[in-house]
Amino acid sequence: MKTLSGLNHLFITIFLHNFSAVMVIPAITDVTMSALCPGRDECSLAIYLTGFQQASKEEGDGKTVAIESSLLDSLSLLLLNIHGDPSHHRAWNVGDDAFNREYVGQVWPESFAYRSIEPCNSSLRNCTSPDIKIFIAAILAYSRTRHFFYAYYVAKTLIAMVCEGSVPCLALAYVADNVPEGRRASAFGILSGIASSAFVCGNLSTRFLSTASTFQVSASVAIASLVYMRFFLQDSIIDEQLTAPILTSKGKPKGKGKDYATNEIPSKNVQIFKSAPSLEDMLCLLKSSVTLSQAAVVAFFYSLAEVGLHASLLYYLKARFHFNKDQFADLMVITGIAGTISQSLLNNLQLVLMPILAPALGEARLLAVGLFFTCVHVFLYSIAWTFWVPYVAAMFSVLFVFSQPCMRSIVSKQVGSCEQGKAQGCISGISSFANVISPLVFSPLTALFLSERAPFHFPGFSIMCVGFASMIAFIQSLMIRIAPPIANEKVCNSNYVDA
Repeated sequence: MKTLSGLNHLFITIFLHNFSAVMVIPAITDVTMSALCPGRDECSLAIYLTGFQQASKEEGDGKTVAIESSLLDSLSLLLLNIHGDPSHHRAWNVGDDAFNREYVGQVWPESFAYRSIEPCNSSLRNCTSPDIKIFIAAILAYSRTRHFFYAYYVAKTLIAMVCEGSVPCLALAYVADNVPEGRRASAFGILSGIASSAFVCGNLSTRFLSTASTFQVSASVAIASLVYMRFFLQDSIIDEQLTAPILTSKGKPKGKGKDYATNEIPSKNVQIFKSAPSLEDMLCLLKSSVTLSQAAVVAFFYSLAEVGLHASLLYYLKARFHFNKDQFADLMVITGIAGTISQSLLNNLQLVLMPILAPALGEARLLAVGLFFTCVHVFLYSIAWTFWVPYVAAMFSVLFVFSQPCMRSIVSKQVGSCEQGKAQGCISGISSFANVISPLVFSPLTALFLSERAPFHFPGFSIMCVGFASMIAFIQSLMIRIAPPIANEKVCNSNYVDA
């Protein structure tokens, strides 16, 4: 597949899939409330159930879809700023020789795409996630009464624990398998733009549909996505002329000085680790650098605040300002457009903007800037005094752009190349832990302060507590003093197989 036009069927499939998934997000809060607490704008049971569902799959629906549309932008920014030397500031591509030599088997010892492909038999067409999505959407398309809602809730929770996020990862792998390395950056950018446009279009469509029609259209589009994929999207076939694969023919990451296989599909029996990195390894890694420990604290409280906001915000706005799916859709359209603008600016300016700003301000300061506007964003929600304030707060999402890539870049410079996988995995693990406990903490708090049992009248108190968590991350980021980058030394004993 030599040209990007060969990916048209993939782009259409992903657009339809994301469009279907996004449509139900603004409406699900109303459906949950009407099924569990008819005629009320506050329902503790609905908040508890939503919080448990988000904790069980680590990320809520809205956050997951947003991550899917920005995954590649964050990845490209991380790789762009992985080195402090401005001479290294260039766009790295998955499959690029230099990328593979330094990071494959080290940053991500096992390809993130390959790990997602394996349960789906290495094929987007064979993955069961789109099929299951139709079943879930059809439940509420048929009826939204209490019993049908519980059926939807159980099915959604169990299935999301197994296959949440599989489709975007498979799409990334499909692009990597079928596009020459020189064109992959452009293909990844287009795929991210398709996901962002589906997010905006899906929410905009929900704004003009009834609740019943929303789920019916969502189910219909999901069916159309599956049918289109089965008929038009070919299986991913590795082209013999595509160079620099991620894994060698023996299923091991290629090492320095070793040749690549050009047309071999990796074996399923991939042995990447001698053993999984232990908790002791992670603690040793964090103790090796004060900067790394500070970044871990930032990652924890940032994720705690981000997921806590998603766990509480819609129920807070419904109770406080009687918002319904139409207002929720308006907010998400604003957020989606702001996110698309920021992503587009980054895609166009990352080769110019980051090399200029990073040396001038420092990545720690850019991280602090992003976290500062995160605090403003959350606190505005918590003290909203009239219905238009949440719309203003939503616009601040365009200013969050530097937080994640700068944090990951800071982490990458504190360890040698052989420890990159551990370092990034450690930060991801800390973030995932925060993602689990955040809904369990903030959902009960939200339920309490939206009920008549609140110790004092402050409906936005739980949102303000989320703001305090983001403020801790912001204050900690101000204390970060970045040490000189480490070259290739290991800071602790590693469990990785030597490449």
